Amino acid sequence: MTFSPNPVFQSMRRRLALWYAIVTAILLVVFATGFYLYVQSTLIDRIDDTIDHVAEVIERSLIRSNLIDLESDFSQNFSANTQEIDADHIDIDWFAASGAVLWTTNANVEPLQQREKGILQPVYRTVHLTEAEPLRQMTEPIVINGKLYGYLRISHPWFEVTKPVKQLFLDLAIGTTLMVFVVLLCGWWLAGLAMEPVNQSYQRLKQFTADASHELRNPIAVIQTNVQVALADPIPDVEFQRSQLETIERITRRLGRLIEDLLFLARHDGGMSKLTNQKREVCDLWQVLSEVGEEQRAIAQQKDISLELINPLVNDEPQILIMGDRDRLGRLFTNLVSNAIAYTAKTGTVQITAQSIPSQNQAQIQVKDTGIGIPEAELSQIFERFYRYQPQKANKSSSKSGNSSTSGSGLGLAIAQAIAESHQGKINVESKVGQGTTFTVNLPLG
Repeated sequence: MTFSPNPVFQSMRRRLALWYAIVTAILLVVFATGFYLYVQSTLIDRIDDTIDHVAEVIERSLIRSNLIDLESDFSQNFSANTQEIDADHIDIDWFAASGAVLWTTNANVEPLQQREKGILQPVYRTVHLTEAEPLRQMTEPIVINGKLYGYLRISHPWFEVTKPVKQLFLDLAIGTTLMVFVVLLCGWWLAGLAMEPVNQSYQRLKQFTADASHELRNPIAVIQTNVQVALADPIPDVEFQRSQLETIERITRRLGRLIEDLLFLARHDGGMSKLTNQKREVCDLWQVLSEVGEEQRAIAQQKDISLELINPLVNDEPQILIMGDRDRLGRLFTNLVSNAIAYTAKTGTVQITAQSIPSQNQAQIQVKDTGIGIPEAELSQIFERFYRYQPQKANKSSSKSGNSSTSGSGLGLAIAQAIAESHQGKINVESKVGQGTTFTVNLPLG
């Protein structure tokens, strides 16, 4: 069944899709930011480890030189061990305790700044130069036997961090944008799937409300008219008023049955019609069918219709036991039989048969008539609420105008299907126009 899009649900769908995209975007941004910072921190740690390794090699070299005059012979002592240090792209600066440059691999180095003098621990910082690439620097005091000999600074180029993190930032930005766009499309699709059942339920409820209002309007109008006529009579006529009251009572009963049917279907839709242990009992299905046949036989005789209960065991009294609600089962088959009688012409036949199928653990009941039949195109609609087939308007798919050829509210088959489902059973129909209709009910054996 296809429903036209509803503006309210379309608006809800857009909001859901937008919320999907917003939440996903926030999560992706948080993840991308965390990943970016983690990679950046890892790269910085790798550079710092390299700097620490170079510093360690230099310190070992100084110790092996027997701590000779560092201020005058640092260049000679260190240069003798430069092959031990992987100093590719690394600059090394040696400063005196006063901050003056004693030895360097960088021609543009400046004396040690005042804030760097007097440090007691290695200090790491990132220096952003105006013309050259930024540098990662570590400045460390060289203290031996309590004496400060000077400061060692090691500079590592920063492009090993900036280049990969810039590429990573670009990749994450593009990837996050594409993912948000994809999630927005997927969110729109998923929101559509989520809203479709709600939309269908809303449309069915809307149609159901309109149909129920129509069915209730007619009996209420009849009651109101009869009351107005009775009140308008200047000279009370006992017989006339009695007739009016009888009409009101008859219409009220009809209205009460309609309300009960609507209440039953509403409970079924809400899952409240499922059988409880208190309602379950062992029912002899053939006995239930016999009672239904006896009740409907008088109506069939008025239309000169033959109502037959076929005993599959011929001479033996069959006993088909199932677990269920006896009253509901009686109503199920009453609706099917009365429906068959209503659509069967005079001198026609309605047959009721029942048999157990132990191999399938099922009881099968058939109600077959020789009536007018139902077009194949309409078979899928006969269990819809308020549907009534009008043979004189067979070119129309359904009629809900209330002017059908048969009396009733059009809820009988819907209720029959609901009762069958509440007993974990199924109801099927086969029909051919002009040849009759067969309803088949399958119920689990007790």
